[in-house]
Amino acid sequence: MLDFGPFISLSADDFNEKVEQGYEIIDIRRADEWECYGVIEGSHKITFFDEKGAYDIDGFLEVFTQIVTDKEQPFILVCAHARRTKAVGELLALQLKYTNVYELDGGINWGWIDKGYKTIR
Repeated sequence: MLDFGPFISLSADDFNEKVEQGYEIIDIRRADEWECYGVIEGSHKITFFDEKGAYDIDGFLEVFTQIVTDKEQPFILVCAHARRTKAVGELLALQLKYTNVYELDGGINWGWIDKGYKTIR
């Protein structure tokens, strides 16, 4: 585990441990990425950034708050390489005051698939 201050970055093994404890998985990639690489089983798919880097925070939060219903509820963000999760993690932790924000270190490509873990389509 790496502590980035407002959120914590998890190895694939730590990630699996947290999921077993009931942490929600929020996959913030785009639909084309879900189709290409699959998703981690149990993930909630909520796109944050579009292909041009634009985002709709209100639209994201509308879906997100149906899954993460309390600002203290732990959840794990997933993207392709853990770049977008850092931006979204900081937003959720620092500006919106969520207290248990985690990310998958290396994202689904470098922190999951490259480690031999499977995705589903």
